Amino acid sequence: TSAGAFSAAPTSTSEQTDKAAATIKELLMATDPFGPRHLGPSPEDVKEMCKIIGVRDLDDLMSQAIPASVRRTVPLDLPDSTTLGEAEALAMAKSILSKNVVAKNFIGMGYHGSHVPGVVQRNLLENPGWYTAYTPYQAEISQGRLESLVNFQTLVCELTGMEVANSSLLDEGSAGAEAMAMIARTVNSKAKTQFFISEKVHPQTIDLMKVRAKYFGMELVIGDHRTTDFKSMDKLCGALVQYPDTEGVLYDYQGLADALHGNKAHLVVAADPLALVAAKPPSEFGADVVIGSMQRFGVPMWFGGPSAAYLATSKKQVRRMPGRIIGESVDRFGKPAYRLTLQTREQHIRMDKATSNVCTAQVLLANMAAMYAVFHRTDGLKKIAKKVHAIAQLFAQEVSKLGCAVASKDAFFDTVAFDVSPASPKALVEKLQEQGLNLRVLDDKRVSASFDETHLEEDIATLVSAIKAAGAGGGAGAADVAVSGELPAAFARTTPFLQQKIFNSIWSETEMMRYIFTLQQKDLALDRSMISLGSCTMKLNSVSSLAPCSWPEVGSMHPFAPASQTKGYVELLESLEKYLISCTGFDACSLQPTSGASGEYAGLLVIRQYLASIGQGSRNVCIIPRSAHGTNPASAAMCDMEIKWIDDSAGMDLAEFKALCEANKDRLAAFMVTYPSTRAFFEDNIQEMCQAVHDNGGQVYMDGANMNAQLGLTSPGMIGADVCHLNLHKTFSIPHGGGGPGLGPICVRKHLAPHLPNHGVVSPSSGGDLGPVSAAPWGQAGIAVIPWMFCTMLGPKGVTDSARYAILNANYMKARLAPHFAMGPANANDKCAHEFIMDFSDIRRKSGIAEEDIAKRLQDYGFHAPTMSWPVPHSLMVEPTESEDRAELDRFCDAMVAIREEIRKVENGTWPAEDNPLKNAPHTQDEVCATEWNHPYTREEAAFPVPWLLKRGKFWPTVARVDNAFGDRKLKLRLEE
Repeated sequence: TSAGAFSAAPTSTSEQTDKAAATIKELLMATDPFGPRHLGPSPEDVKEMCKIIGVRDLDDLMSQAIPASVRRTVPLDLPDSTTLGEAEALAMAKSILSKNVVAKNFIGMGYHGSHVPGVVQRNLLENPGWYTAYTPYQAEISQGRLESLVNFQTLVCELTGMEVANSSLLDEGSAGAEAMAMIARTVNSKAKTQFFISEKVHPQTIDLMKVRAKYFGMELVIGDHRTTDFKSMDKLCGALVQYPDTEGVLYDYQGLADALHGNKAHLVVAADPLALVAAKPPSEFGADVVIGSMQRFGVPMWFGGPSAAYLATSKKQVRRMPGRIIGESVDRFGKPAYRLTLQTREQHIRMDKATSNVCTAQVLLANMAAMYAVFHRTDGLKKIAKKVHAIAQLFAQEVSKLGCAVASKDAFFDTVAFDVSPASPKALVEKLQEQGLNLRVLDDKRVSASFDETHLEEDIATLVSAIKAAGAGGGAGAADVAVSGELPAAFARTTPFLQQKIFNSIWSETEMMRYIFTLQQKDLALDRSMISLGSCTMKLNSVSSLAPCSWPEVGSMHPFAPASQTKGYVELLESLEKYLISCTGFDACSLQPTSGASGEYAGLLVIRQYLASIGQGSRNVCIIPRSAHGTNPASAAMCDMEIKWIDDSAGMDLAEFKALCEANKDRLAAFMVTYPSTRAFFEDNIQEMCQAVHDNGGQVYMDGANMNAQLGLTSPGMIGADVCHLNLHKTFSIPHGGGGPGLGPICVRKHLAPHLPNHGVVSPSSGGDLGPVSAAPWGQAGIAVIPWMFCTMLGPKGVTDSARYAILNANYMKARLAPHFAMGPANANDKCAHEFIMDFSDIRRKSGIAEEDIAKRLQDYGFHAPTMSWPVPHSLMVEPTESEDRAELDRFCDAMVAIREEIRKVENGTWPAEDNPLKNAPHTQDEVCATEWNHPYTREEAAFPVPWLLKRGKFWPTVARVDNAFGDRKLKLRLEE
């Protein structure tokens, strides 16, 4: 009957069928598409904004902003998002990542299971008030995370016994390389050209340092620290040892330190921070530098990262230290205030002479580690360390009963190495992996098991039983291992540590929640207003893209887990590589670099490796425009390149550029270029520049800082580049975290693909003949799901619209502000890319009001300042991103117009040159509410200069303008009380 009813229906025409199918498809489209939620302006706003810019529509704007020669016509090869909503994208991610096996990990090697305190996970890790903030360059609106970072620095100093620590580095391996470089700067590097690494250091650290040493001019000596004659090694500048070592054994390095110091060399110790809770600090046996990873302080393993590494040393080294350092200064009222200290060491100031190319670090993870210590208090950390050691002791006791000889009966903390004869270590480990128990093969006789706070007593029973069933156990007698949780006297910590109030005062979760919230309230992040920092791309970090980071199958995976357990991760990572290859127009991708600067370094290494492979390894000249990011020359210097600068203040002079290439044709290795240029527009002659480099034997490295203007509209491949890095913490929506984490993968043309970074422990499918540039095979894999979700949810159209709307928003703001301020350079159509520059040179001359005064005054209006004084002196560079709606853009523009009127009052004498709202900005609540008010402007003009501050809520900076010079003169880099 049913079939007859259908057959009786009138015959549809082809047109009717197609129309019905289209209607059904439209009806069944996802009701939660991500694209419209990611883009700020509404369709009606877009029309009005185009009118104000003076273009017909978005297509007309793109044609005026981007040279026709580099415009992309082929759509991006990304998932079709037209019928895919946020929920479906999350389900896709879940289905892929569910292929991972969350096993019990006993691998160690610097990566450990850890319990993230729920109060920290919910109120910090998953809180946009923390994860959407930028690097704290504007100290007055960053006091919360600066305070937490001082807690971190204090924590590291207390654990290591050293005098100063930085506020994080990228990973333990690169921290070792940074320590080596710092020591080389300390000694006579021409005479001291050797650096020793103990063979008992984690293998990934050794491999990474081999790569760094090659172009650093340092000869690495890798050997047994117990038998090496250090007194006879007069060319040695330093040595690196592990504490406890990679096999878990504790050594007393005092004799080694004495021998090194006798030769004016330095001892670097890679130390486990939880072990330092129980063990003698490295400072007590002569360490000069201590490095390590704080991952096990409440940060997930995340398949290798991100987590906060650290470097601690003596005060005399502070001006040579890599990475950012937080210090205490005073504000203009003399009240204590935190700030970034000694920035003159950094690459954005010193370029190729910088202490390091480190820019983005691991602020969010450093803050998690600091909060872990605050949450547990000193007594709680001691309990955790004692528990972990007791579990290891219990395992050593039980496994020795099987007849397995253990490496030591007492000189270990959390890792036990043991002989599994007559069983094969490889076969035994593989058999246990099938049972979800991951151990580490050490050699042809021994295996090791490492323990952490997530392990329970029953895990020991299960593990020992499995080892016995696998055939381990010889004739060795049972070791006399006491289960006490105490280290032997020779290694036990006896000096008090972490006595500061913050580490001993919070007992309840209620108070912990309030402490985190109190610090959050001091900072201005994207949860309050737009952050229009040029070249920083502070766009939306969507909840859907971030949510998987908290899943166990993402957070609880060890980077050296067997391939059978990591299929989901590898599938997702290789899928992301394909997405990025499509976006860049290249042929291969490595996700290993952990930041933009790390990506620059990796990309230049790939170029050097390629040139060497074709017999042109002597090429070492790198051409860099004067407008380049400071990391560019710093990275080139790390690769032993000779930098040739070229002025591009008025745009690149093609004839001059070609002449420079020709003059260096026998040695030209690379040209580092940012596109669109750092001066905020698409240069017309980019392809000719790239061709000139190729004609003279060089390779083109494109800095991906401005990739947000390219997505789907052009590509590095189209302009003629050979390699680029991408800032996934900018363009692809990973949050900045207040100064990290980041992800800086590199994409390359086919001829460079064989030279991508590899890894000695686990080889990624993209790996080539270059050694590792990061400690983990896929770098910071734990946050790679964020750009994967970004691309999957947006699809080809949404990703391309991200660039279109970013260019729209920037040109709209430029059009609104052009009548009030002098604008920086633009293209021949007077169009910018995704950002624009306002030049205050004339205002400065006429009024004495500087760009810093304007930046600080914006805080009173509730805004973070744009990028200041770069790449044009006395300027602000504004990048609104695609995620801000027109109303927010207008509020910012209205604030700037109001500030221009305030400047006029200074110019015409209404307000004194040194006592006005700009020179005194920002204004704190204490100042505005004080009994006395002696300024020529009102309290309302100071704190509520525009009406929306009353409607939307006022953000109060908690300190007045910070005195930078005072903070650099009187260094206070840790808590004393």
